[in-house]
Amino acid sequence: MVKCIASDMDGTLLNSQGLISAENKRAIQLAKEKGIEFLVATGRSWEEARYVLDKEEIDCAAICVNGAEIRSSKGDILYSIGMDGETAEKVAKVFDEVGMYFELYTPEGTFTADEELGIQSLVDIYHTANPSEDVDKIRDSVKRRFTHSSLRVVDQYQEIFLAKNCHIYKFLAFSMDEDLLLTVSERLKEIEGIHVTSSGRHNIEVGHSEAQKGIALKKWTEKLGISLQDTMAIGDNYNDLSMFEIVGHSFAMGNAEQAIKEVCRYITDTNSEDGVAKAIRKLIE
Repeated sequence: MVKCIASDMDGTLLNSQGLISAENKRAIQLAKEKGIEFLVATGRSWEEARYVLDKEEIDCAAICVNGAEIRSSKGDILYSIGMDGETAEKVAKVFDEVGMYFELYTPEGTFTADEELGIQSLVDIYHTANPSEDVDKIRDSVKRRFTHSSLRVVDQYQEIFLAKNCHIYKFLAFSMDEDLLLTVSERLKEIEGIHVTSSGRHNIEVGHSEAQKGIALKKWTEKLGISLQDTMAIGDNYNDLSMFEIVGHSFAMGNAEQAIKEVCRYITDTNSEDGVAKAIRKLIE
């Protein structure tokens, strides 16, 4: 019997327009009516996650920034773990040496040293994935993402790394060069105390070694007294793997990478076909 459901957001709960469909919302409500705990497990910050969830009035706890935070439904931080300044400098040096754009996620917000480069990087990625979409519309959408993520522009990151009690939740780096992403990922894995993953074909995400969705989900279910065997996880990418490896009911989205599908017990439809709703209904109806 399923007692807890953890769903990724981008590429999973959210459709190709970045919205939660009416069918997905109904399935979540149905699960809650049956007394099942529902939460999101996302690479997004709390502010980014709530911006979407609030639109549909979905009240739930959240595992944020790939497990660096656990938040109650009211937004209280129940758990937090991040990289120190020395470790963060080592990670930044790798990105700087290859000229790869990156952002920093911290308890104080998200930071960029070049907002325009960040916008253009995401426009290029989205347009490559959706060549029929109008570039100006994509740019407008990306700008809204920057507006609603509490993104702050800084001249350089060094001041953040040197700050007392530096606490970096996550590095999020982008590149269209998949070979470069692979090379950089391997270089980063040589740094102790970090976890390297990805939430999309054109990004790298770096956090503390203990900042993983699966680790956070285990803490959450233990707090609630729920067995992981009675827990369901739904996702589409590599930053969801740590959840899939520990739950009794793992669902890969139809749009997930093949390597993700091979790990999961079930495969549902894509994020544009209400895959989350169909996965939830499969196990609770």
